[in-house]
Amino acid sequence: HVQLVESGGGSVQAGGSLRLSCAASESTYRSICMAWFRQAPGKEREGVARIATGSGNTYYADSVKGRFTISQDSAKNTVYLQMNSLKPEDTAMYYCAASTSGVRDWTRPAEYEYWGQGTQVTVSS
Repeated sequence: HVQLVESGGGSVQAGGSLRLSCAASESTYRSICMAWFRQAPGKEREGVARIATGSGNTYYADSVKGRFTISQDSAKNTVYLQMNSLKPEDTAMYYCAASTSGVRDWTRPAEYEYWGQGTQVTVSS
């Protein structure tokens, strides 16, 4: 069973930055794909960024390319989401997700077995 613990959300003004962290339980970290999703009120959960913890390959939603960076610290079993140049439309609950069986479409929430509790990001104009 993978446990995911998120931290780092908050409120910032447009143009500001935040860094989210997601710590995964040690026993399965090396074999999983991890991703960040977000969900705004009244909207579907959408994939923001994904990293394969073994290869380090990363993928991003078009809406965040060039502004967000997903990275990992294998020694700490932690994945980060550095968010720069934040916009009001980035406001959402952000969730960390993990898959131990690989994913075919990384943007589909159903591909991931484990989820964090969510951390709120609010960007004011």
